[in-house]
Amino acid sequence: MHDAVACGSADAMLVCGGLRKRFGERLAVDGVSFSIGVGECYGLLGPNGAGKTTTISMLCGLTERDEGEVSIDGHTGGSLEAKTAVGYVPQDLALYPDLSATENLTFFGRLYGLSGRELEDRIHETLELVGLADRGKDRIATYSGGMKRRANMAAGLLHRPKLLVLDEPTVGVDPQSRNAILETVGNLGIAVLYTTHYMEEASKLCDRIGIIDDGKLIAEGTAPSLIAEHGGLDKVQLSCAVSDLDALTTSCRALEGIHDVREVDGSLELTTDHGPALLPAVVAIAARRGIELTGVEVRSPNLEDVFLSLTGKELRD
Repeated sequence: MHDAVACGSADAMLVCGGLRKRFGERLAVDGVSFSIGVGECYGLLGPNGAGKTTTISMLCGLTERDEGEVSIDGHTGGSLEAKTAVGYVPQDLALYPDLSATENLTFFGRLYGLSGRELEDRIHETLELVGLADRGKDRIATYSGGMKRRANMAAGLLHRPKLLVLDEPTVGVDPQSRNAILETVGNLGIAVLYTTHYMEEASKLCDRIGIIDDGKLIAEGTAPSLIAEHGGLDKVQLSCAVSDLDALTTSCRALEGIHDVREVDGSLELTTDHGPALLPAVVAIAARRGIELTGVEVRSPNLEDVFLSLTGKELRD
């Protein structure tokens, strides 16, 4: 992961401002603005129907924007120069299953104007990068799901883009392939726009994260800053005999730094600013009261808590 970049026009690979797109009466994207620095990985998170795919399509020049501006590597979004600077890896596989990986990349390379030794070198380079150099002559139909995803990424990297757009690249793949994809993205050293439903991926990979909902960018920042601002408080879960639960509850309510004490599924849940710092006092109380703690768990807020807090917990399709 690279150091986060405070993006201005001078150091930004992508800048978009005031993006809007309507489909009939529905405003799918409503004033979205953000930027991505050179070498920065930016995560765009949001529930289904939030406007992620439409935003990506406008950035890549695949969908005409109703309002707003896009600049990629200093070129106006939608221009040939801007499109050339982008490598787009869609969620759906953009490969021909009856062709080998090498044949697929040869086809896409020629679309980019590559040929001869240069094209051969690029194919070898990208297959090495995604860990498929030894399977390049095999048909895509014989690949596992994870291998197909990596071959899909190779197609997006073939022309050495300055901005790589990855739309849910790890959906439905095994843990080993997911880890390989994340390692590849982390080592690229180019600007990356990354969408995912896996919060742990975004926390691990992305320098900054934007959360989009109902077509609007509702929060933006590093994972730690978003968690600090929107994640809520620590939860300390205490388990003991049912007969001791009332006594433990009464004692814990008297502790400093406790915001809430409640029973949850036969255990006691304490809400506090800093769970680990509270543990010695909780253990001491239990010992004085002769209460045996059969389980202690501290849960600090994470990016998933931020996501649910900002977008709501109800399912929306």
